[in-house]
Amino acid sequence: MGKTIVVANQKGGVGKTTTVVNLAASIALEKEGVLVLDNDPQGNLTSGLGVSRSDIDRSLYDVYTGRHTLEDVILPTQVPNLSLAPSTIDLLAVEVELVGREGREHILKNAIAGLKERYQYIFLDCPPSLGLLTLNALVAADSVLIPVQCEYYSLEGVSLLSRTLSLVRGSFNPELEIEGIVLTMFDARNSLSHQVAAEVKKHFADKVYATQIPRNVTLGEAPSHGKPAIMYDARSKGAQSYLALALEMLYEKRAG
Repeated sequence: MGKTIVVANQKGGVGKTTTVVNLAASIALEKEGVLVLDNDPQGNLTSGLGVSRSDIDRSLYDVYTGRHTLEDVILPTQVPNLSLAPSTIDLLAVEVELVGREGREHILKNAIAGLKERYQYIFLDCPPSLGLLTLNALVAADSVLIPVQCEYYSLEGVSLLSRTLSLVRGSFNPELEIEGIVLTMFDARNSLSHQVAAEVKKHFADKVYATQIPRNVTLGEAPSHGKPAIMYDARSKGAQSYLALALEMLYEKRAG
């Protein structure tokens, strides 16, 4: 049975989509079957995996509205063992169109249920805001992976997300747990990065991954080429850090 993981933080710009693209690709290259869902109307995950949104006939929007099953919209990617359920701008309309629909919080959970035997990991990318799209992801997920940018404002996003998780557990998904915390945009030369890392470890202890994702040019350049960093420049620090994170996740080691 595959594990469903939502990558979330209620602050934008912390590396959520970068983490989904590169972590999923790294796990897939370890010969694990991986599915990623682009649950964000911006569609950065879709374009980051080399799929042009103008060429998409079916998307996650069609799953929410009942036009197609999740299996119908899944596309292969250039990464072996990695599949994508793409996004289009149509996802913006989901909250309005489904406002009166009964059970609307469980649409993704029900859609994913039939595919969990096929994939070892299912990753969900979602917007930083807590709306119906993010709520669906949290209800569908087994656990939450939280990227934390190494600056103090990012900690506020974690605090908001922690309250959100409590609400979701109480109302929709009591089994939801924290998969782990990954520190992103870490600059070893910057004392603030070390201070934020220490603060996160103080609060989350063994939930913090030992692997820290550095600020890296390759991680910024690769999406414009529609490739994960490991396929754009495998020797870069960014690509190697996500490969290390993938191995750490697969073998369940933490910083402690």
